[in-house]
Amino acid sequence: MEKHTSLFDLHCASNAHIVDFAGWEMPLHYGSQVAEHHHVRRSVGIFDVSHMVVTDLKGENVRSFLRYLLANNIDRLNTPGAALYSCMLNEHGGVIDDIIAYFISEEEFRIVSNAGTRDKDLAWFKSHGQSFGVSIIERSDLAMIAIQGPEARDRVHDQLSESIKERVINLKRFHGTWEEDFFIARTGYTGEDGYELLLPAIDAPNWWQKMINHGVTPCGLGSRDTLRLEAGMCLYGTDMDESTTPFESGLGWTVALKPTDRDFIGRKVLEQKIASTQQVGLLLLGKGLLRNRQPIATDLGEGMITSGGFSPTLSRSIALANVPIGASCCEVDIRGKKLIAEIIKPPFVRQGKSCLSDELLAKSS
Repeated sequence: MEKHTSLFDLHCASNAHIVDFAGWEMPLHYGSQVAEHHHVRRSVGIFDVSHMVVTDLKGENVRSFLRYLLANNIDRLNTPGAALYSCMLNEHGGVIDDIIAYFISEEEFRIVSNAGTRDKDLAWFKSHGQSFGVSIIERSDLAMIAIQGPEARDRVHDQLSESIKERVINLKRFHGTWEEDFFIARTGYTGEDGYELLLPAIDAPNWWQKMINHGVTPCGLGSRDTLRLEAGMCLYGTDMDESTTPFESGLGWTVALKPTDRDFIGRKVLEQKIASTQQVGLLLLGKGLLRNRQPIATDLGEGMITSGGFSPTLSRSIALANVPIGASCCEVDIRGKKLIAEIIKPPFVRQGKSCLSDELLAKSS
């Protein structure tokens, strides 16, 4: 049976195009995916991301547990509300999932992970958390809403109670604060500023409608995907999985090998394995569309597009790809035709602005 978020009826009332996503019936778009993309880049959009998994970890040894569980170093978090992005690895260094961890207190952390990996993530938490005496509490009572774009913060501030408003206004990026069961973090998955709200599912429809009435555009998962691609953000199951290490997925910056005495799952393999491939960005030169799984021929060997599509902001075809380290030029096989693509360093767009030079954009027109 398909699962529904507490906002499902509102999506249907807005004539959203509903699709299956990891067992959830979710809005793909509300009419125009491209228009929703532009709303986020130019003003503000709101997303239902309540299919994401929220897990609270509690216990005296919870920090020690996360020190072992995550490739990034949880000891970087000491301020309540501070967040850390990390991969969770298997014994072979492959990525089980990518998560955000929030520090609540020395005996409590909050994890936000992906819907498609829910069952294996929870099983992994429980199997390794048992020896640390950590309680694993899935917060299925919570909904999650993302409000993103250059106008997002002001729109949210207008709707906050005075008791929390000042704290939210002063939030640094990748930090959160809370009041009872209302948790708000300055995080997102679009390359724009904004907030992600965690709140009781029963209260989510009221918050959603308040934001819509305040001029915020509802957006579906389709525009969320093009936004994250422009921002060079990985998607689990597409740009990384258990067969790839963080070094091969453009996520080496999330692996903390110092201090050298911190043991974490997968560390020994990562220390010994020398990656032969890396993640890069591609900009297609000329007409065509880059898509997932298209093969690439480079000057140093074969590669593969992991995420590809059309960039509404750039009006160009872009992709994230895995290629041999040091490759400097490539051709993409698109339906039997070999088309040239420029290898670049992501992101393509950040905070509504192109990260590519005018010369490169002209070359690709």
